[in-house]
Amino acid sequence: MLASFLTTVLFSFSVIFAARSSKVLGPQLANLSRLLLAAVFLAIWAHGFGAGLQGPGLPWFFLSGLIGFGVGDMALFGALPRIGPRLAILLTQCLAAPLAALTEWIWLGNALRPADLGCAAVILGGVAVALAPDRGLPVSRSTFWLGVFFGAGSAFGQGMGAVLSRKANEVGRLAGFEIDGGTAAYQRILAGVLLTAVSFWFFRPTPAASGTDAGQGAPAAPSVDWKKGWPLVFANALSGPTLGVGCYQLALKTTAAGLVLPIVATSPLVTLLLAWWIDRERPTRRSLLGGLLAVSGAVALKLLLA
Repeated sequence: MLASFLTTVLFSFSVIFAARSSKVLGPQLANLSRLLLAAVFLAIWAHGFGAGLQGPGLPWFFLSGLIGFGVGDMALFGALPRIGPRLAILLTQCLAAPLAALTEWIWLGNALRPADLGCAAVILGGVAVALAPDRGLPVSRSTFWLGVFFGAGSAFGQGMGAVLSRKANEVGRLAGFEIDGGTAAYQRILAGVLLTAVSFWFFRPTPAASGTDAGQGAPAAPSVDWKKGWPLVFANALSGPTLGVGCYQLALKTTAAGLVLPIVATSPLVTLLLAWWIDRERPTRRSLLGGLLAVSGAVALKLLLA
């Protein structure tokens, strides 16, 4: 479970750096840049100290990255400008965990105990209380539902990506081939970089696409400032796709996805505390109450698994 908690902290820092880099470079370029840089970091580890591209689980890890890094992350970046980060993250985190648990149970036969399900429900309930919007979003109905669609797609990508990683580890274990978290993250991110790069090429901003697309509710890309953007991309790549996903894959290697994802779902709550510390954005009482509820569920889950 330690790997799950480390993932939560690292993902929380990654969100801070991602938000800042998106403002400087635009969401599409910021996302692609962090994946490319993370792929370099992970390649150094995998080919220098890990298994590189070896192992019977490689096709499953590749598919996991295609759905998780590719579909999931692109859907999240589509939801963020339409329904805002709080609702987008709420949909992603609260739908991904039960989806992963149900899929893993049906496909891999890894059922959770009632007590585990209860703790997971408490964690997700706390996240929902803390992150739910305080008032209606000032967007059109079509923009709102398109954002919800992207948010659901993000949850699908995260949940199914986790289950496929579990499948990859199971295939390797049956073949007697163990793989470390960094190598697993490397094998996943290659597919994510490929799909994200193709998407960036086809949907890249053009000079003609100026202003705001009112019909879609997505703001135009800001002017690119690499001098300010590179340090943020570097920090995002290191804390998120590199160290964060490495710990995430290590957690999924030994623990069911339906238990790992509720722990990782608390990362937005940690982000609220980091924003309070770094940006002086004071959290609301409801955010603190929801955070306390989620942490209580996480502690109970840790005690059950001890």
